[in-house]
Amino acid sequence: MSRKSSDNEYNLRSLSNLMGERRKKVADDGERSLIKAPSSSSISSQGAAAASTGDLERAARKQFQQDVTPGFVYVLAGFSALGGFLFGYDTGVVSGAMLLLKREMNLSALWQELLVSSTIGAAALSALAGGVLNGLFGRRVCILLASFIFSAGGIVLSLSPTKEILLVGRVVVGCGLGIASMTVPVYIAEVAPSHLRGQLVTINTLFITGGQFIASVIDGAFSYLPKDGWRYMLGLSVVPSVLQFLGFLFLPESPRWLIQKGKTQKARRVLSQIRGNQNIDEEYDSIKNSIDEEKDTGGGGLVIWRMLSYPPARRALLVGCGLQMFQQLAGINTVMYYSATILQMSGVKDDKLAIWLAAVTALTNFIFTLLGVWLVEKVGRRKLTLWSMAGTSLSLMVLATGFLLSAQHSPRITLHPEVPEAPNSTCSTYGFCDGCMLDPGCGFCYQENSSSVFASSCIAVNKTSTEEAAWGRCSNATAMKEGTFWAYNYCPTDYSWMALLGLILYLMFFAPGMGPMPWTVNSEIYPLWARSTGNACSAGVNWMFNVLVSLTFLHVAQHLTYYGAFFLYSGLAAVGFFFIYGCLPETKGRRLEEIESLFENQLCTCGASDSDEGRHIEYIRVKGSNYHLSDNDASDVE
Repeated sequence: MSRKSSDNEYNLRSLSNLMGERRKKVADDGERSLIKAPSSSSISSQGAAAASTGDLERAARKQFQQDVTPGFVYVLAGFSALGGFLFGYDTGVVSGAMLLLKREMNLSALWQELLVSSTIGAAALSALAGGVLNGLFGRRVCILLASFIFSAGGIVLSLSPTKEILLVGRVVVGCGLGIASMTVPVYIAEVAPSHLRGQLVTINTLFITGGQFIASVIDGAFSYLPKDGWRYMLGLSVVPSVLQFLGFLFLPESPRWLIQKGKTQKARRVLSQIRGNQNIDEEYDSIKNSIDEEKDTGGGGLVIWRMLSYPPARRALLVGCGLQMFQQLAGINTVMYYSATILQMSGVKDDKLAIWLAAVTALTNFIFTLLGVWLVEKVGRRKLTLWSMAGTSLSLMVLATGFLLSAQHSPRITLHPEVPEAPNSTCSTYGFCDGCMLDPGCGFCYQENSSSVFASSCIAVNKTSTEEAAWGRCSNATAMKEGTFWAYNYCPTDYSWMALLGLILYLMFFAPGMGPMPWTVNSEIYPLWARSTGNACSAGVNWMFNVLVSLTFLHVAQHLTYYGAFFLYSGLAAVGFFFIYGCLPETKGRRLEEIESLFENQLCTCGASDSDEGRHIEYIRVKGSNYHLSDNDASDVE
């Protein structure tokens, strides 16, 4: 224990120095830090009076902590999370819009994948550029830029006369999404108090899932329009982006970025604004010391190179990018982008019914992300992510099994009519509906009664519209007799319920953990000097693997079958579970400036290093009051 004579501050370096002695008074200007390492035997040895005093102190500290969280922090988080809403809205709306677009614009499978993946590719590139922009101009300016770009893209989409202009609009929207996706979690993490940081960053993911649900409802509502319903679906994204832009005209910059740029007085004003009546000196000093330390070590050159050459930052980057990679390899955006199509593949005939069932899956995603917001500060990031990934792998197996059973009980093709104009067509060679469905040039024409499928045939699809056959009894609505159906991209099956069950189970497990935690963890684990670049790299990895999975899904399904594709995603999710188990440490309750120490060990020991949760350091600062520190306070620090 040492005393600074200049300002009578106590610096309590170790709890062991406190055991067996009690200090009755601390100087008015006392400042203390303690190492939290509670001992059950020492705590139990305290008398009833000391326990009562400790209880009062704990209650006072908790009440103080609650009182000093102003509503302005929630306003900041809410306007920031509108970026997540836009991300989710775009992900969800394209699922239903694609069903209408492929019919109205006669889109091939390649054009469908291109319209989906162009947005993701643009987002990947702009997310990487966002790291540089964040460092130069700050978080606030980047969010303003992202919302402006997204608004412009939404207008282009709603007015697109051709599929080429539609593609341009999708690229513009992707640029806005990429910048927002890496900036918003960083901004929220930097303005949030440590005890609320996990919940507030997770709210961004809650808004993503909320956007997906709203998009699904809008898809369902506008699917009843005879024409151009997709224009309203895609164009309505302008509303939240304009709202975010207007809101951020009046919201402050991140105090950490301001301190980094030397704008200390402005940073103190912002800290006072977002911390209420709490003393900001310790947080300000901690941020400033962290920045000064980094400058003193002579850090220079490209930030990404410095991250790769500095072991703790390099390990944090590998963990952050790994989490984002496995989030996508687990197939989440395949499920969200193609949810309506997946339901059709499982045997749901009607476009409108498929869109509304997709809305059910989006609602499930939203509800269970809300559960994640509640759990993140209770069970911690690590446990929540592990359980989520394990359940995701198992639910993907259920989804794959549903498609496998559908394939094994695929209706037999009983009619092989002669092809009038294309004698070399492969459609007439298939013996079962499953093979016919996997061929993008063929569709299944059949009759159905209450118990079975009969009079079935595999016919070439009309090149101008996948909604009808090129010839024969399924070539137009008037030619189809009552009880005759045309199925493109799906087969009639009794196992469509299992695909829906698999989708819902998947979202129940994925949404609380693997949905928000990669973004939450990445917003926390990098030192300040590397935070923008680290989040840009991890967001870029997320978008790149998003491109990879979404661009290849329909082709993978054609070559591996649908059940093979989902078994593949299940296996990749299992690999992700072991990565998380070995490499992800717990960051709950730690200040951003403390988290760097979690990555000082070798990468594969990071995950196990926090098993003793009582060994981390906590700081308490008390200014201008006589505060009695009891021996059992070490176990009470929140």
